[in-house]
Amino acid sequence: MGTAPEKSEQELLKELTEFDETKVGVKGLVDSGIAKIPNIFVFPKRNQESRNNNKSSNVNDPCQLPIIDFDGIEKNRQSRRETVEQIRQAMEKWGFFQMVNHGVPVNSLNGLLRSIKEFHEQPEEVRKGYYSRDHTKKIKYYTTGDMYQTKAAQWRDTLSLDFDDSDNLDLHSLPELCRDGIEEYIYCLTGVRNQLSELLSEALGLEKDHLGNMECFEIRRLLCHYYPPCPEPDLTLGIMKHSDPYYLTILLQDSIGGFQVFHKNQWLDVPPIEGSLLVNAGDLLQLVTNDKFKSVEHRVIAGRTGPRISAACFMYPDVDNQFKPFGPIKELLSETNPAKYRETSIIDYLRYYAGKGLDGVKSLPHFQLIPAEK
Repeated sequence: MGTAPEKSEQELLKELTEFDETKVGVKGLVDSGIAKIPNIFVFPKRNQESRNNNKSSNVNDPCQLPIIDFDGIEKNRQSRRETVEQIRQAMEKWGFFQMVNHGVPVNSLNGLLRSIKEFHEQPEEVRKGYYSRDHTKKIKYYTTGDMYQTKAAQWRDTLSLDFDDSDNLDLHSLPELCRDGIEEYIYCLTGVRNQLSELLSEALGLEKDHLGNMECFEIRRLLCHYYPPCPEPDLTLGIMKHSDPYYLTILLQDSIGGFQVFHKNQWLDVPPIEGSLLVNAGDLLQLVTNDKFKSVEHRVIAGRTGPRISAACFMYPDVDNQFKPFGPIKELLSETNPAKYRETSIIDYLRYYAGKGLDGVKSLPHFQLIPAEK
C-alpha cells in the first residue's frame, strides 16, 4: 500500500485552525474515541528524526543523569562544598540534574499534580472557557503553543500561568478545585529557587549572591502539561526536541516517564524519581556563563499509557528588567575566554525564540559573536 501524499502547508493550516477552534484539546480527541491521530499531529518529513527516533538508545548505556542530594547543605559546610561541586559538574557536562531532599514537601508535589489533573479533566465546556492564544492573558489553556509556526501539533494540552510577581500570585480566575495546589507549590518553590541561585553562583566561582543580584531568577511562568494516552505514539511527540529559552527550569513529573535528554548524540531516558525535581539550565544561563553551563536539548515522547502530567516552572527577569541587556558575566571572562555572545534582553530573546517555534534548531547561535564551529 502506498504512502498518503503529504499535505500542503495551506491544507495543514486549515486543519490546525479547525482543530484549534473546537477548543477541546488533545483530551477532547481522546475522549471522542479516536483510533488514529489526526494528520496535524503527524510530524512532517523535515522532522523525521524526531518522529522515527522515539525510542531511547540507552538500553545498555550506563549513563545516568546526576542525582544530587540537598539534605543538610545549610548546616554542614563540607556537605555544601560537595553539593556545589556536583552541581558544577552536572551543569557543565549535562545541563541537567535531579534534585532530591530539596525541601518541597511530597504533599505539595502531589497536590500540584492532582490540581493539574483536575483542571484538565473538568467538563469540556468548562475547559473551553480558558482556551486562548492571547499572549496578554495570564491564565490560559491551549494545545501546542507554537503549532502555527511548526505546522504540527504536539500530543499535549497545557495550562499556562504567567506571574508578574511570584510573591503576589493572582489566581482568582482559576477554578477553586486546582487553585490551592498551585499556590502552595509556587510558595514552596520560592525557597528552592533562592537556594539554587546561591549554589549555582558558587559553582561558577562567584559570590553566592551574584546571580540573585542580577535579578534573572524570578519565578515567571508555570506550564502545567497534560499528555493523554496516544493511539499512535510512534507518529508524534509530546514535546519535540528543544532547549528552554529561559535562565532556569524546575520540572516536576509524575511516575509515567517519557522525558528524554539529548546527551552525547543519543536520547537518554530520565526515569522519574518519586519526590524529586528536575533542574536544567536554559539558553540564557548558557549565554551569561559564556558556555560554562550548558542548555541541553530535551523532549517528551508520546505513549499509550496516560495521562502523563508534569509542571515546568521557568525563571527569568521580572517585568521591570525585561528590557535590561544581559551578556556574559564579566568575572568569567579573560583573554583566553572572551565573550562568545552579544548582549540581549529577555524580551528580545523570547521574541526570536517564539518567532521561529520549536523547529529542532537552537536559538543561541543567533546571538553568538563568534561563529559556531562546523
